[in-house]
Amino acid sequence: QVQLVESGGGLVQAGGSLRLSCAASGGTFTRYTMGWFRQAPGQEREFVAAITWNGGSTSYADSVKGRFTISRDNSERTVYLQMNSLQPEDTAVYMCAAGQPGYGSTRFPNRYNYWGQGTQVTVSS
Repeated sequence: QVQLVESGGGLVQAGGSLRLSCAASGGTFTRYTMGWFRQAPGQEREFVAAITWNGGSTSYADSVKGRFTISRDNSERTVYLQMNSLQPEDTAVYMCAAGQPGYGSTRFPNRYNYWGQGTQVTVSS
């Protein structure tokens, strides 16, 4: 069983930056592909970014490509999401997720086995 706890959310003005962290406990962290998703009120959960177990491959939603960067520190059992040039449309609850080795696109929520509770990001215009 893996427990995930996100932190780093908050209120920021448009054009600003935030760095989210997701700390994992339990399980073997290096086995997991890690992902970030977000969900705004009344909307479906949306893929943001994913990273393979060793950080060798990353993927991003088109809406965040070039602005957000996902990374991980396996020694710290933590995955990060650096968010730059934030816009009001980035406002959402951001959740990290851990996926066991397997098949399927990392862009879909059902690829992941464990989820954190999320951290709120609010971007004011």
